[in-house]
Amino acid sequence: MAGSELQNSQNAQIDGNTLAAKSLSLFGATHMFGVVGIPVTSLANRAVQLGVRFIAFHNEQSAGYAASAYGYLTGKPGILLTVSGPGCVHGLAGLSNGMINTWPIVMISGSCDQKDFGRGDFQELDQVEAVKPFSKFAVKAKDITEVPKCVAQVLERAVSGRPGGCYLDLPTDVLHQTISVSEAEKLLKEAESAKETVTQGGIVNSDIDKAVSLLKEAKKPLIVFGKGAAYARAEGELKKLVESTGIPFLPTPMGKGLLPDTHPLAATAARSLAIGQCDVALVVGARLNWLLHFGEPPKWSKDVKFVLVDVCKEEIELRKPHLGLVGDAKKVLEMINKEIKDEPFCLGKNHPWVEAIWKKTKDNVLKMEVQLVKDVVPFNFMTPMRIIRDAILGVGSPAPILVSEGANTMDVGRAVLVQTEPRCRLDAGTWGTMGVGLGYCIAAAIACPERLVVAVEGDSGFGFSAVEVETLVRYQLPVVVIVFNNGGVYGGDRRNPEEIAGPFKDDPAPTSFVPGAAYHKLMEAFRGKGYLVGTPEELKSALSESFAARKPAVINVTIDPYAGAESGRMQHKN
Repeated sequence: MAGSELQNSQNAQIDGNTLAAKSLSLFGATHMFGVVGIPVTSLANRAVQLGVRFIAFHNEQSAGYAASAYGYLTGKPGILLTVSGPGCVHGLAGLSNGMINTWPIVMISGSCDQKDFGRGDFQELDQVEAVKPFSKFAVKAKDITEVPKCVAQVLERAVSGRPGGCYLDLPTDVLHQTISVSEAEKLLKEAESAKETVTQGGIVNSDIDKAVSLLKEAKKPLIVFGKGAAYARAEGELKKLVESTGIPFLPTPMGKGLLPDTHPLAATAARSLAIGQCDVALVVGARLNWLLHFGEPPKWSKDVKFVLVDVCKEEIELRKPHLGLVGDAKKVLEMINKEIKDEPFCLGKNHPWVEAIWKKTKDNVLKMEVQLVKDVVPFNFMTPMRIIRDAILGVGSPAPILVSEGANTMDVGRAVLVQTEPRCRLDAGTWGTMGVGLGYCIAAAIACPERLVVAVEGDSGFGFSAVEVETLVRYQLPVVVIVFNNGGVYGGDRRNPEEIAGPFKDDPAPTSFVPGAAYHKLMEAFRGKGYLVGTPEELKSALSESFAARKPAVINVTIDPYAGAESGRMQHKN
């Protein structure tokens, strides 16, 4: 290169959009989800040019749900890009969902010109303050020179310690500022070399000894694990621990599949017995929150001793277990397994506790199978769920990723649908969030392209984000969405006669939708495949065809509007 050409190259200018895109690419981002517009369209385009795939949504909420689920499935921060003001506010749904579920997500929003803040500028909002309750770290790049450092910070902090949500604010003026290519390269190198390394405190060996002693001496031990263990890729160590000790296990809903639901030591179908009578519970990557009845009576024995494994010291301090082990689930289990290997013990199939769990499991499974074996038409929830279960199991390995949301649909599906592989179930999660379905489907298809994605949704849950079926078609993602259509939230009009009164008594019930809504036609409007089914034969045919095609489809399953029941919290009746 001639001297003048070299000088021109070094003096060439790049703007904040390009520098932000370069920073994302250099620091490991490969995918971004969002909705473009002023002032971030150029940022999305620059990122695509640099090899970051941008998945464009219709709504920031769905894009945010996708980013949070992507973070869970890959272990890398899911990145959400939004416009300023209302775009940022809409994105808070996904940011907060990731924060509550402890999944790594980074929301990046454009914001108004700094010199015009406070004067009523276009989409003006103090976004850093707005996101603080919903994130673990928030920062604004106030000058183009701060962009690489800020990008590095949010990406690192999203995955450090307890994973969660981080926020980066990029003002319009910063995105339009320019610096030389040589200065940009210098800033990128400095940001990369200054990356923070967060180290966990070492676990004291005596605490591992105590944990093993508690398990060994327990008469009715139980291993409970959740999506934190799934995020940590702890399935291998869990399998070793369960099978070497013979201790029964209970997964939380998204922990299902770390060990197969069909495993002989699975206590899911004997949940009430398992948590009600166990005397020592090793809880790995699961919080003692509402999903586990706060670890308190009457669901749990008042004398149960909890050994809580969590990456977050504050979580253990909050729950006050008998013994707390702060650390990554996989690493802690490795230490426990190593300790047990030196002094092995195993309950054995004939142990009274194992036998009691097995017997209760068998009894409850048989009771459910009696209900499932019947072909009920018009459909209740059980008949189509059994057909879907069999179709999913028929796919084999790699197993489809199951996305589940809705009230009755999710509750029944959790009991009926069988998980055999880790991280293959995404549902409403810790916050019980409705509307996550289509975003989760898109994230799963992007993060795990080798797997089919199957969503089993109530019509209410589907309605939150139904237009994103266009996104499925646009990117030709292998997603089959099954809508349980019972005409409303929990079903159709459930009012008692005395409740139908007042000046608006002729309005539809608050729980009811248009009867017989043609959700499959919505998919067809975007040139996807739609099916309307109401019999076992029609459902089997639609599942067979759509699973084989591995293309976007909606199966509209007509359900008896009186088949469901009002359901708030997940009810565990077994």
